[in-house]
Amino acid sequence: MAKIRVSYEYSEAEDKSIRLGLFLIACGILSLFILGFCWLSPTLQSLQSKPANCTVVSVLRPGEMFECVFTCGADCKGTSLYPCLQIFVNNSESNSVALLHFDEQQLVLNPKCSYVPPCERDNQKNKDNVLLWEDYFTKEVSSQSFTCFFNQQRRPDDVLWQRSHDTSVLLHCVLWPMVSLLLGTLIVLLTVCARSLAVRAEALQKRKCSYEVCQDLSITTSDRRGNKPGDLLATNSDPELSLPSRTLPLFAVPVRRRDREH
Repeated sequence: MAKIRVSYEYSEAEDKSIRLGLFLIACGILSLFILGFCWLSPTLQSLQSKPANCTVVSVLRPGEMFECVFTCGADCKGTSLYPCLQIFVNNSESNSVALLHFDEQQLVLNPKCSYVPPCERDNQKNKDNVLLWEDYFTKEVSSQSFTCFFNQQRRPDDVLWQRSHDTSVLLHCVLWPMVSLLLGTLIVLLTVCARSLAVRAEALQKRKCSYEVCQDLSITTSDRRGNKPGDLLATNSDPELSLPSRTLPLFAVPVRRRDREH
Protein backbone atom coordinates (compact mmCIF):
# COMPACT_ATOMS: atom_id res chain seq x y z
CA MET A 1 0.00 0.00 0.00
CA ALA A 2 1.39 3.40 -0.96
CA LYS A 3 2.34 5.76 1.79
CA ILE A 4 0.35 8.95 2.20
CA ARG A 5 2.57 12.01 2.06
CA VAL A 6 1.58 15.06 4.08
CA SER A 7 3.22 18.48 3.90
CA TYR A 8 5.01 19.46 7.11
CA GLU A 9 5.94 22.98 5.95
CA TYR A 10 4.78 25.87 8.13
CA SER A 11 2.61 28.57 6.68
CA GLU A 12 3.67 32.21 6.67
CA ALA A 13 1.55 33.06 9.70
CA GLU A 14 2.88 30.05 11.66
CA ASP A 15 6.43 30.97 10.74
CA LYS A 16 5.91 34.53 12.00
CA SER A 17 4.39 33.32 15.27
CA ILE A 18 7.35 30.98 15.87
CA ARG A 19 9.78 33.81 15.19
CA LEU A 20 7.85 36.03 17.61
CA GLY A 21 7.99 33.34 20.29
CA LEU A 22 11.73 32.84 19.83
CA PHE A 23 12.27 36.60 19.96
CA LEU A 24 10.36 36.85 23.25
CA ILE A 25 12.38 33.94 24.69
CA ALA A 26 15.65 35.62 23.69
CA CYS A 27 14.50 38.96 25.14
CA GLY A 28 13.47 37.30 28.40
CA ILE A 29 16.82 35.55 28.84
CA LEU A 30 18.82 38.64 27.87
CA SER A 31 16.83 40.98 30.12
CA LEU A 32 17.13 38.52 33.02
CA PHE A 33 20.94 38.62 32.76
CA ILE A 34 21.08 42.42 32.29
CA LEU A 35 18.69 43.23 35.13
CA GLY A 36 20.35 40.61 37.30
CA PHE A 37 23.76 42.22 37.00
CA CYS A 38 22.61 45.87 36.99
CA TRP A 39 19.74 45.87 39.51
CA LEU A 40 19.38 42.53 41.24
CA SER A 41 22.80 42.46 42.89
CA PRO A 42 22.58 46.02 44.33
CA THR A 43 19.03 45.36 45.46
CA LEU A 44 20.03 42.21 47.32
CA GLN A 45 22.88 44.09 49.00
CA SER A 46 20.50 46.90 49.95
CA LEU A 47 17.99 44.47 51.42
CA GLN A 48 20.70 43.01 53.66
CA SER A 49 20.64 46.18 55.79
CA LYS A 50 18.34 45.76 58.78
CA PRO A 51 16.01 48.49 60.06
CA ALA A 52 16.94 50.06 63.38
CA ASN A 53 15.90 52.98 65.56
CA CYS A 54 18.22 55.97 65.36
CA THR A 55 18.44 59.22 67.29
CA VAL A 56 20.47 62.27 66.33
CA VAL A 57 23.57 62.83 68.45
CA SER A 58 25.15 65.81 66.68
CA VAL A 59 24.94 67.78 63.42
CA LEU A 60 28.28 69.22 62.22
CA ARG A 61 29.52 71.27 59.32
CA PRO A 62 33.29 70.89 59.28
CA GLY A 63 33.77 73.61 56.66
CA GLU A 64 35.33 71.29 54.10
CA MET A 65 34.13 71.76 50.50
CA PHE A 66 33.69 69.00 47.94
CA GLU A 67 33.34 69.11 44.18
CA CYS A 68 30.36 67.91 42.17
CA VAL A 69 29.77 67.72 38.43
CA PHE A 70 26.82 69.53 36.85
CA THR A 71 25.51 69.38 33.28
CA CYS A 72 24.15 72.32 31.30
CA GLY A 73 23.51 70.66 27.95
CA ALA A 74 24.50 67.83 25.67
CA ASP A 75 28.19 68.78 25.55
CA CYS A 76 28.29 71.14 28.52
CA LYS A 77 29.69 69.98 31.86
CA GLY A 78 31.32 71.71 34.77
CA THR A 79 32.22 71.44 38.45
CA SER A 80 30.96 73.33 41.46
CA LEU A 81 31.39 73.14 45.25
CA TYR A 82 29.13 72.16 48.13
CA PRO A 83 29.80 72.15 51.91
CA CYS A 84 30.07 68.88 53.82
CA LEU A 85 27.40 68.05 56.38
CA GLN A 86 27.92 65.32 58.97
CA ILE A 87 25.04 63.89 61.01
CA PHE A 88 25.98 61.45 63.74
CA VAL A 89 23.29 59.18 65.14
CA ASN A 90 23.01 56.44 67.69
CA ASN A 91 21.41 53.23 66.34
CA SER A 92 19.67 50.66 68.49
CA GLU A 93 21.23 47.62 66.77
CA SER A 94 24.84 48.24 67.74
CA ASN A 95 24.20 50.91 70.40
CA SER A 96 27.05 52.97 68.96
CA VAL A 97 27.48 56.26 67.15
CA ALA A 98 27.48 56.08 63.33
CA LEU A 99 27.48 58.55 60.45
CA LEU A 100 24.12 58.94 58.73
CA HIS A 101 23.91 58.89 54.92
CA PHE A 102 20.97 59.60 52.68
CA ASP A 103 21.17 56.28 50.72
CA GLU A 104 23.65 53.77 49.28
CA GLN A 105 24.44 55.89 46.23
CA GLN A 106 25.46 58.91 48.26
CA LEU A 107 27.42 56.67 50.61
CA VAL A 108 29.48 55.43 47.65
CA LEU A 109 29.72 58.93 46.14
CA ASN A 110 30.98 60.64 49.29
CA PRO A 111 31.47 58.44 52.40
CA LYS A 112 32.62 61.43 54.50
CA CYS A 113 29.41 63.47 54.27
CA SER A 114 25.83 62.71 55.18
CA TYR A 115 24.17 64.53 52.28
CA VAL A 116 25.20 65.29 48.68
CA PRO A 117 22.89 67.93 47.16
CA PRO A 118 21.83 67.96 43.50
CA CYS A 119 24.73 69.64 41.77
CA GLU A 120 24.01 73.17 40.53
CA ARG A 121 26.20 75.61 38.66
CA ASP A 122 25.93 78.17 41.45
CA ASN A 123 27.80 77.23 44.64
CA GLN A 124 25.36 79.23 46.74
CA LYS A 125 22.44 77.04 45.63
CA ASN A 126 24.37 73.97 46.65
CA LYS A 127 25.05 75.53 50.04
CA ASP A 128 21.38 76.43 50.52
CA ASN A 129 20.32 72.84 49.85
CA VAL A 130 22.76 71.59 52.46
CA LEU A 131 21.53 74.18 54.99
CA LEU A 132 17.93 73.05 54.49
CA TRP A 133 18.96 69.48 55.30
CA GLU A 134 20.87 70.73 58.36
CA ASP A 135 17.89 72.71 59.64
CA TYR A 136 15.59 69.73 59.18
CA PHE A 137 17.66 67.47 61.41
CA THR A 138 18.52 70.20 63.89
CA LYS A 139 15.05 71.62 64.48
CA GLU A 140 12.47 69.05 63.39
CA VAL A 141 14.14 65.71 64.06
CA SER A 142 16.55 66.74 66.86
CA SER A 143 16.24 64.05 69.54
CA GLN A 144 13.30 62.17 68.03
CA SER A 145 13.69 58.56 67.10
CA PHE A 146 13.41 57.59 63.42
CA THR A 147 13.95 54.46 61.37
CA CYS A 148 17.34 53.96 59.79
CA PHE A 149 19.03 50.99 58.09
CA PHE A 150 22.16 49.36 59.41
CA ASN A 151 24.46 46.70 57.97
CA GLN A 152 26.89 45.28 60.54
CA GLN A 153 28.95 43.23 58.09
CA ARG A 154 29.51 45.78 55.31
CA ARG A 155 29.37 49.22 56.99
CA PRO A 156 29.46 49.03 60.79
CA ASP A 157 30.21 52.79 61.11
CA ASP A 158 27.51 54.02 58.73
CA VAL A 159 23.72 53.99 58.69
CA LEU A 160 21.26 54.90 55.92
CA TRP A 161 18.33 57.28 55.98
CA GLN A 162 16.55 55.24 53.30
CA ARG A 163 17.24 52.36 50.94
CA SER A 164 17.99 52.95 47.28
CA HIS A 165 16.18 49.75 46.29
CA ASP A 166 13.28 47.88 47.84
CA THR A 167 11.45 44.64 47.20
CA SER A 168 9.49 46.12 44.28
CA VAL A 169 12.73 46.42 42.29
CA LEU A 170 13.48 42.78 43.02
CA LEU A 171 9.99 41.82 41.88
CA HIS A 172 10.29 43.71 38.59
CA CYS A 173 13.76 42.30 37.90
CA VAL A 174 12.41 38.76 38.04
CA LEU A 175 8.78 39.16 36.97
CA TRP A 176 9.04 40.78 33.53
CA PRO A 177 11.85 38.59 32.14
CA MET A 178 9.98 35.49 33.31
CA VAL A 179 6.73 36.75 31.73
CA SER A 180 8.51 37.32 28.41
CA LEU A 181 10.17 33.90 28.61
CA LEU A 182 6.97 32.03 29.44
CA LEU A 183 4.92 33.91 26.83
CA GLY A 184 7.43 33.13 24.08
CA THR A 185 7.58 29.47 25.08
CA LEU A 186 3.77 29.28 25.10
CA ILE A 187 3.52 30.81 21.61
CA VAL A 188 6.05 28.36 20.16
CA LEU A 189 4.43 25.33 21.81
CA LEU A 190 0.92 26.29 20.70
CA THR A 191 2.07 26.88 17.12
CA VAL A 192 3.90 23.56 16.92
CA CYS A 193 0.98 21.66 18.48
CA ALA A 194 -1.52 23.30 16.15
CA ARG A 195 0.60 22.39 13.13
CA SER A 196 1.00 18.83 14.36
CA LEU A 197 -2.78 18.44 14.78
CA ALA A 198 -3.37 19.91 11.33
CA VAL A 199 -0.91 17.43 9.78
CA ARG A 200 -2.60 14.50 11.49
CA ALA A 201 -6.04 15.66 10.41
CA GLU A 202 -4.81 16.04 6.83
CA ALA A 203 -3.31 12.55 6.88
CA LEU A 204 -6.54 11.03 8.20
CA GLN A 205 -8.55 12.89 5.57
CA LYS A 206 -6.34 11.65 2.76
CA ARG A 207 -6.44 8.12 4.06
CA LYS A 208 -10.24 8.21 4.27
CA CYS A 209 -10.43 9.62 0.77
CA SER A 210 -8.15 6.93 -0.60
CA TYR A 211 -10.36 4.11 0.73
CA GLU A 212 -13.90 5.46 0.39
CA VAL A 213 -14.39 8.78 -1.27
CA CYS A 214 -11.97 8.22 -4.11
CA GLN A 215 -13.74 4.96 -5.09
CA ASP A 216 -17.08 6.74 -5.25
CA LEU A 217 -15.54 9.50 -7.32
CA SER A 218 -14.02 7.00 -9.77
CA ILE A 219 -17.38 5.21 -10.22
CA THR A 220 -19.26 8.43 -10.89
CA THR A 221 -16.66 9.64 -13.38
CA SER A 222 -16.70 6.31 -15.24
CA ASP A 223 -20.51 6.46 -15.48
CA ARG A 224 -20.32 9.94 -16.90
CA ARG A 225 -17.72 9.04 -19.50
CA GLY A 226 -19.51 5.79 -20.59
CA ASN A 227 -18.87 2.10 -20.01
CA LYS A 228 -15.74 0.57 -21.44
CA PRO A 229 -15.78 -2.79 -23.41
CA GLY A 230 -14.58 -4.65 -20.38
CA ASP A 231 -17.36 -3.09 -18.28
CA LEU A 232 -19.93 -4.09 -20.88
CA LEU A 233 -18.79 -7.70 -20.75
CA ALA A 234 -18.88 -7.59 -17.00
CA THR A 235 -22.35 -6.13 -16.83
CA ASN A 236 -23.83 -8.34 -19.55
CA SER A 237 -22.85 -11.65 -17.99
CA ASP A 238 -25.98 -13.47 -19.29
CA PRO A 239 -24.89 -15.54 -22.32
CA GLU A 240 -28.30 -15.24 -23.95
CA LEU A 241 -28.19 -11.50 -23.76
CA SER A 242 -24.61 -11.43 -24.89
CA LEU A 243 -25.27 -13.45 -28.07
CA PRO A 244 -26.29 -11.50 -31.14
CA SER A 245 -29.99 -11.81 -32.05
CA ARG A 246 -30.97 -13.67 -35.27
CA THR A 247 -33.03 -11.69 -37.74
CA LEU A 248 -35.12 -13.20 -40.56
CA PRO A 249 -35.17 -11.85 -44.10
CA LEU A 250 -37.95 -9.55 -44.97
CA PHE A 251 -39.75 -12.09 -47.31
CA ALA A 252 -38.68 -15.31 -45.67
CA VAL A 253 -41.33 -18.03 -45.45
CA PRO A 254 -41.30 -20.21 -42.43
CA VAL A 255 -40.87 -23.90 -43.23
CA ARG A 256 -42.44 -26.58 -41.11
CA ARG A 257 -40.29 -29.39 -39.77
CA ARG A 258 -42.52 -32.07 -41.41
CA ASP A 259 -42.15 -30.52 -44.88
CA ARG A 260 -38.40 -30.35 -44.38
CA GLU A 261 -38.23 -34.12 -43.72
CA HIS A 262 -40.00 -34.89 -47.03
